[in-house]
Amino acid sequence: MSDEAVKYLLDDSEMPTHWYNVVADLPTPPPPPLHPGTHQPVGPDDLSGLFPPELIAQEVTAERFVEIPRAVREVYRLWRPSPLFRARRLEAKLATPARIYYKYEGVSPAGSHKTNTSVPQAYYNSINGITRLTTETGAGQWGTALAFACSLFGMHCDVWQVGASFDSKPARRTLMETFGATVFRSPTRDTESGRAFPEGHPGSLGIAISEAVEVAAQQDDVKYALGSVLNHVLLHQTVIGEEALLQLAKAGESGADLVIGCAGGGSNLAGLTFPFVREKLAGKQNPRLIAVEPAACPTLTRGEYRYDFGDTAGLTPLMKMYTLGHDFVPSAIHAGGLRYHGMAPLVSHLVHEGHIAAVALHQNECFAAAIEFARTEGIVPAPESSHAIALARQEALACAESGEDKVIVVGLSGHGMLELGAYESYLAGGLADEALSEEALTAALAGVPQL
Repeated sequence: MSDEAVKYLLDDSEMPTHWYNVVADLPTPPPPPLHPGTHQPVGPDDLSGLFPPELIAQEVTAERFVEIPRAVREVYRLWRPSPLFRARRLEAKLATPARIYYKYEGVSPAGSHKTNTSVPQAYYNSINGITRLTTETGAGQWGTALAFACSLFGMHCDVWQVGASFDSKPARRTLMETFGATVFRSPTRDTESGRAFPEGHPGSLGIAISEAVEVAAQQDDVKYALGSVLNHVLLHQTVIGEEALLQLAKAGESGADLVIGCAGGGSNLAGLTFPFVREKLAGKQNPRLIAVEPAACPTLTRGEYRYDFGDTAGLTPLMKMYTLGHDFVPSAIHAGGLRYHGMAPLVSHLVHEGHIAAVALHQNECFAAAIEFARTEGIVPAPESSHAIALARQEALACAESGEDKVIVVGLSGHGMLELGAYESYLAGGLADEALSEEALTAALAGVPQL
């Protein structure tokens, strides 16, 4: 194939060449992460044991745009730009004048948005001579994404999968192993962090993070990769929102009235909403931006905004974020990717400053909305994504009552084709709506450090 043909194949006006850093445009800077021992702001040297220099630079940069390496863009083109669809059949079913668009990230090799950051993380580690990455995964989407990315750059991937997810989602484990990863049920007997919990414990993302960080910190040629929460992860995900802005304009829309994403650790939500935050702060658009989380793990809606550890064992820096307490172990709801005790510091800051609102929903309402979406739009949503769809449904029905023709943009962060066990439980009437009790919340928050 000629160079000109290759250039043509790689040319797409909707494909971003840069990631967007929202920190550059925020009226109030976000609070810095703190060293767990000294409680002083973390510097680049404090992170060098876990991350390569390029990712550390992205973690602390104040530059508005960061160029996407060509090697990363060439991999991105396996699925990017991802499609922005108009949900016309759902609109007709709801008899709403609202125009509903969904940005579909399920077209990636891993079936979710997670590859947007797994690919650059694997790339930067590979060019620094790293041969192995460790990580955690909840639902299995992030573990799958990192396993895929490592396979492209000749690296091995070790994944600590939350026990409840490991037990209920064997197909996810098989997919990770297909891409070459080694998968452990967390908590394990192999780490000090894991041995702190009894055998058969359902696990949590906080515990799995502790195990992966512990192993990575012990070997020079091993690094750790995180699928959400950190600034550089959220930065990589902004390709979602940047594409959505261009695609809305191509569809003849001047902007969005409402942008909705599910929220667990915050990366999918940030990727979709941060470019819209920029447009809003510049006075070009005025959308409402809403994060939707599960009522069983209501980090933003019932957590406290304070410094806490990102993991259960207290190995990570202290981050200013909405938290339920790093000791919190959520119930085993099917949206495994939303079962995290904290929220990304940047997302937390934007919620605290009033730029993003938050709503919590029960899983039965979300699955009902997902079933309706599948039967109208033909895509089975991931359980995580169903939270955003359920709120979009509420808003569209409100438009049907008021007659408002709002433009609603929904982040469909992944497909649910490997989550059919969850749908089977819902269709059989076997799902419970579990709300976090005040007693459990108080107990979990009691362990948060007092600074």
